[in-house]
Amino acid sequence: MREISAEKITEVIKRLCIEANCILPQDMKSCIEKSLEAEPFPTAQGILRKIIENYNIAENEHKPVCQDTGAACVFLEIGQDVHINGNLQDAINEGVRQGYRDGFLRKSIVKDPLNRVNTNDNTPAMIYYDIVEGEKIRITLAPKGFGSENMSRIKMLKPSDGVDGVIDFVVEAVEKAGSNPCPPIVVGVGIGGTFDKCALLAKKALLREADSENPDPYYAELEKTLLDKINALGIGPQGFGGKTTALAVNIETFPTHIAGLPVAVNINCHVTRHVTEVI
Repeated sequence: MREISAEKITEVIKRLCIEANCILPQDMKSCIEKSLEAEPFPTAQGILRKIIENYNIAENEHKPVCQDTGAACVFLEIGQDVHINGNLQDAINEGVRQGYRDGFLRKSIVKDPLNRVNTNDNTPAMIYYDIVEGEKIRITLAPKGFGSENMSRIKMLKPSDGVDGVIDFVVEAVEKAGSNPCPPIVVGVGIGGTFDKCALLAKKALLREADSENPDPYYAELEKTLLDKINALGIGPQGFGGKTTALAVNIETFPTHIAGLPVAVNINCHVTRHVTEVI
C-alpha cells in the first residue's frame, strides 16, 4: 500500500490550475496551426493568427489565455493500492483555492445557483473519481469556461434514430450554438449509458488529444463525418465565416439500455485546457 499525503495533492492541483490556464496544450496549438494553413477565407485567417498570437503571449508572459478561467474540473484515476493521508476532497479544493489566488485567476464560482453569491476562491471544484489498478494517482485538471459550457445539450434518442439521429443532433447543437462558444471549437460527444452517464462521457471526450482519433475505426470514421459536416456549416472562427468551425470531434461511448440511445454534446472553445500529472 503506497501512501500519498493530502498536502502533495494540494500542491499538484495548485500548480496545474495555473499551468492549465496559462499554457495551451500542444495538441490544441497543432490543430489551430494546421487549420490556419487550410483556411481559405482571409477574415478567418486573420482571426486564427490573432488566436495564435494570444496563446503565445499568454505562455510567454504567464498570463491566462482567456479571461474566463473556468470552473475547475478535476478528474482523478486513483490506484486501488493507494492510501491518502487526509481528506482528498478538501485537499483538491485547497489546491484550487491557492492556485486561483496565487495565479491571479478569475474566480467564477457562486455558492448557490440561485442566490448567486461568489465563493471568491473558485471552489468547490467539480470532481470526478475513478478507481483503477495500481499505486498511483493520475490527476487531470481541465478548467471549463461557460461561454462554451452553456451550449451543451443532451437528448434521449430512440434506438431507431440510429447513427443518422446522432449525426443530426450533434450538427444541430453546433449550428444553434453559432458564435456563442467562441469557435473554432472542440466537440465532445457522449453516446450511451444513462442520462447522466452520457453527459460525463461528453465531458471526458474533451480531455482526449484533439489531434488523435477514436481507437475504434467505426467511431473514428464517425468523428470525421461529424467534423466535415460541422465545418460545412460555415460558422468559422468567432462566427465570422470560414471553414474552421471545429478543430476536432471526440466521441466516447458506453453500453446502454435496449430501450434508449442517450446522446450528449459538450462544446469547448479553442481554449480547450487540460493538463495531466501522475503522482
